Amino acid sequence: SGMNPDEDLPEEVRDRAYHAQPVWKRILVIAAGPAVNLVLAFVLLFAFFALIGPQTGSSKVGAVEQSYPAQGVLRPGDRLVAVDGHRGEPIELSKLIARHKCPQKPPEKGCKAAEPVQVTVVRNGRERTFSITPVYDPVAKRTRLGFAYAPGAREQLRLGEAFSTTADRFWFISKSTLELPARLIDPEQRREISGVVGSYEVTRQTILNQVEDVVGILAIISLSLAIVNLFPFL
Repeated sequence: SGMNPDEDLPEEVRDRAYHAQPVWKRILVIAAGPAVNLVLAFVLLFAFFALIGPQTGSSKVGAVEQSYPAQGVLRPGDRLVAVDGHRGEPIELSKLIARHKCPQKPPEKGCKAAEPVQVTVVRNGRERTFSITPVYDPVAKRTRLGFAYAPGAREQLRLGEAFSTTADRFWFISKSTLELPARLIDPEQRREISGVVGSYEVTRQTILNQVEDVVGILAIISLSLAIVNLFPFL
């Protein structure tokens, strides 16, 4: 009580109300909420990495998108092993696919790459190579074949590794949240920021599809909320 100096308070409460306290006490009261959110976020992140574990990478094809070149060629369960004869991790293979660019500048949605990609997969224990021409996706800002990798198994981290990973993710999320005011000014970056509705939808989809990841989502929300509440504006 007493955060509003004009609040009508009984005489026995007025002298111990918020506005009558010294500055250091008022600072502690305001900081207490965000402080609890910070602690909660760290605990949730640590619990996620130590008890649940992030999903490891997978080179297997998961969903194949309709109306994309991969449809009818790649199948869920195919294991991607090489692109244009080069082998590597999934992220490296995705970069090799994206090197095949559209001839026109700037590229338009759905434009085809100048040359097809030679994709090698393992299907039913045998390697097979397909020639597929990727198309430009303006959302991803690169050419794609139109498939997603299947999620891998979860791997719990050892306590020391879980603590260091938690600290790293804690700092990354904090830094990203602190950059929000600058991103709000930039029209292009502002489109990438989700509000309450967007956050709700991400959380809802996570609960439906990957309930284990809800702990991580709650940690991100708690940490972001703590930092935003410390900004000197509403």
